[in-house]
Amino acid sequence: MAGPRRGKRETSDAKSARILLVEARYYDDIADLLLAGAMKVLDEAQAQVDRVTVPGSLEIPAAIAIALDAAQRKRRPYDGVVALGCVVRGDTIHFEIVSNESARGLMQLSITRALPIGNGIITVNTETQALERARMKEQDKGGDAARAALALVRLKRRLGGR
Repeated sequence: MAGPRRGKRETSDAKSARILLVEARYYDDIADLLLAGAMKVLDEAQAQVDRVTVPGSLEIPAAIAIALDAAQRKRRPYDGVVALGCVVRGDTIHFEIVSNESARGLMQLSITRALPIGNGIITVNTETQALERARMKEQDKGGDAARAALALVRLKRRLGGR
């Protein structure tokens, strides 16, 4: 199987980007790995990062909306968002609800607010799969989410969207 396409690691057009990072801490060990990957990318890009922690992935879109509104009132808007979390399949439909609704909430925020969001909410069948996806030396999904957010920040800036 082919590996992921990560593209060039440009950061110049995203320097000093103000990034909101919202992380779900339901699985602390996995959250730590996702956060490490995302922060490495954001630090390399010299982004300014504000971090918010929520209990689970379903709370991420609401936390983003709350933080965006607060930042707007303070006249310090965010350039982009990185969302980090993990949903592991169980024996009920809860997995589908959390996976689908957290993704829908992120997409809705991204489109309605023209907001660059990197979705790093991983959805897996087992915790072993989650660890493989979260580790920087393996799939680095936290880093991928940060790269996606920064790529969209660069695009928005290039097209004159701030």
